Amino acid sequence: MTQENWTMARSRYRVYDSDYPHFITSSVVQGYPVFSNPLAAQVVLEALSFIQHERAATLYAYVIMENHIHMIVQSNKLSQQIQAFKSWTARDIIDRFSDNGHYFQLSKLNKAKNPSHIDSIHQLWQEGFHPVQICGDKMMIRIIDYIHNNPVKRGFVDHPEDWRYSSVRNYLGMDSLIPVTLFEY
Repeated sequence: MTQENWTMARSRYRVYDSDYPHFITSSVVQGYPVFSNPLAAQVVLEALSFIQHERAATLYAYVIMENHIHMIVQSNKLSQQIQAFKSWTARDIIDRFSDNGHYFQLSKLNKAKNPSHIDSIHQLWQEGFHPVQICGDKMMIRIIDYIHNNPVKRGFVDHPEDWRYSSVRNYLGMDSLIPVTLFEY
């Protein structure tokens, strides 16, 4: 893919109306299961908390899977916040892997790097993101259920609440890893 085509691929999807929440999926390059490492999952949790408390984003639901994250989020600067979220989490995960001697993971992220990225050694996230505007309560409920059932569908757990890295526990009134804004069913 040429530099010009790569840039076009990155900018294909846009957030047009910040008055609505958006369903967002961000995936790790080449499907590498980086979030199987609790160190990396913790970075994502910290970043999700940060965008809620420091950047005025509203997080309604999330799940961190082994190689991607799903979330429903709303913000008046959503595109910029997701870009910053991905940049910060990538840098922090790479730094923590380096500091803790996780060289195998770093070598995978090095091999997966887009060759046109001459200013970096590693790449964590696939380029861009695909925001889907949530236009009504039925759609919101369907996507929240999809997010929370993702670990069950993948065969990792029998019940959604058994997956630590998800907002399903928030919706069930259980102890959770980070707070979210509950959407009332």
